[in-house]
Amino acid sequence: QVQLVESGGGSVQPGGSLRLSCTATGIMLSEYTMHWYRQSPGNQRELIANIFSDGATNYLDSVKGRFTLSRDNEKNTMYLQMNNLKPEDTAVYYCNTVWRTRDLWGQGTQVTVSS
Repeated sequence: QVQLVESGGGSVQPGGSLRLSCTATGIMLSEYTMHWYRQSPGNQRELIANIFSDGATNYLDSVKGRFTLSRDNEKNTMYLQMNNLKPEDTAVYYCNTVWRTRDLWGQGTQVTVSS
């Protein structure tokens, strides 16, 4: 079964850090372009970062310099290190890829940034 599972969300104060994980089963993450999206209430899901099969990364301007995307091929897991979190980062975070024309999504993990 091909599946993506996110973990690592939680509640932090502004300025805090979290590391999200996205573990894949049934596919090798390193062979695909992988994405992190987030969605806050009342807003559309937005793409915040992606990592290509060659390891290159791209970030949304609002998270650039604060978020870092990495990949552990042995664990078949992608990580999103989030530092200096802000209240506007509050959202459900999803990992995503396209596999055989199928849009694969994890179940999402909630990140709440509040004092």
